[in-house]
Amino acid sequence: MRELLSLPVFGDHILSVVVFLPLLGAFILLFLKNESRVRWTALFFAVVDFILAIPLVVGFDRTTHAMQFVERYEWIPSFHIDYYLGVDGISVLFVFLTALIGWVCVLASWTAIEKKVKEFMIALLVIQSAMLGVFSALDFFLFYIFWEAMLIPMYLMIGVWGGPNRVYSAFKFFLYTFAGSILMLVGMIALYFEAGGTFDIPALMARDYAFGFQVFVFALFFIAFAIKVPMFPFHTWLPDAHVEAPTAGSIILAGVLLKMGTYGFLRFSFPMFPDAARFFATPVIILSIIAIIYGAFLALAQDDMKKLVAYSSVSHMGFITLALFLFSKNGIEGGIIQMFNHGITTGALFLCVGIIYERTHTRDLRRYGWAMRYTPFYAGVLFIFTLASVGFPGTNGFIGEILIMLSVYESYKPYVLALVVGIMTGVAYMVWMYLRVSFVGWSGAKWAYGEDVRPRERVWDINLREVVAILAFLALVALVGLQPEGFLAIMHRSVGHLLAQMGRASM
Repeated sequence: MRELLSLPVFGDHILSVVVFLPLLGAFILLFLKNESRVRWTALFFAVVDFILAIPLVVGFDRTTHAMQFVERYEWIPSFHIDYYLGVDGISVLFVFLTALIGWVCVLASWTAIEKKVKEFMIALLVIQSAMLGVFSALDFFLFYIFWEAMLIPMYLMIGVWGGPNRVYSAFKFFLYTFAGSILMLVGMIALYFEAGGTFDIPALMARDYAFGFQVFVFALFFIAFAIKVPMFPFHTWLPDAHVEAPTAGSIILAGVLLKMGTYGFLRFSFPMFPDAARFFATPVIILSIIAIIYGAFLALAQDDMKKLVAYSSVSHMGFITLALFLFSKNGIEGGIIQMFNHGITTGALFLCVGIIYERTHTRDLRRYGWAMRYTPFYAGVLFIFTLASVGFPGTNGFIGEILIMLSVYESYKPYVLALVVGIMTGVAYMVWMYLRVSFVGWSGAKWAYGEDVRPRERVWDINLREVVAILAFLALVALVGLQPEGFLAIMHRSVGHLLAQMGRASM
């Protein structure tokens, strides 16, 4: 694989190719008119981008914490702004995840998007480039451009191709995220002047800042990242956006967009403002515990399948922020692997919601109960993703939950109670959802099929196109679940370096 990376066709620019190839695809789509060609061209660029992202993970040097696949060129010298890309053991996993989700979203939209297909695929490819850039940028100015670049296409994806309340949901999404971005911009400018006029992220990490300055900028960044996660009480935009977004939009939101908030904590808040991070740790942990329990109980109360999965994200992301703010090796590694796992599992669940919605045009769980009879393969796939979501041993969710539980037990044992409540409630709402989709409601003393819940029209089981998308998620559910060390080994050195930057011994 390293020989592949050294081929002249790639040179030292493979990371730039991965980041900007979808953007090139979006540009080419501008000149196409035939909808079939638009779909196939978008799929081609998304698949090639994923193939090129694989060597970044396989060829990643696990023995060092240093940034790899680095590219750096002067861009705006008068302001010391560079075109500066690179990945470490934390960001490389999310570059891979983003590239994977890109082509899955194209397949998920193949027949679901019927109007303005070209414009939709362009928006999809543009947002993919922007998200890849966020995880690759090592210049803060460049990072901010990528951060903002994904806002408009996602706004359009919800507002143009969403559900009945799409305009309201898109506007709410835009206001929340743009407000957070403005606060982050203020903090970025303050950092620029405090550091003597540089946007170089590694250089900004290496500096020591006064405690008052740390608290000020940490608070600005915290609001921006908390909105993106989203943490309680900044979460209210998420259920609306998920419910109204098309399937691809929901997969992107759950799979990648939410991770950008927790990634911001890891890339900026922890190494640059370690004293402020510890100062705010207890309030953040309390908010995380509220999110875990509050999100879980809201999910349990839902009859809308998509809204249930959306509220489950609030709960699951609460586990992640809790783990990260314990500042332990197990906590941070557990949080990172769970960020990756959540992108896979929840993205897969939204794909499953979209598949069945295309056939029935309803997400009301009270209208289901027949999937095991009429769509058994779909019910089987949904069952596997349900197990992964609740952290069943052998699935990808298990290792993350174990590491988080270990870190909580090591740091402050009373927090374990909140985790137990969240996990138990999570099992309740996910199993309850699965039973309501696949089997009929409770009748007497046993589950039985009932004539009243038959689909009104004939419902087809999953087709080949959907199988290909599902298999990508299934492969990672099994791979991370059965061989987690391969993924954890990628982040070991980078997490150890992060802890050292925070003044803790590298483990």
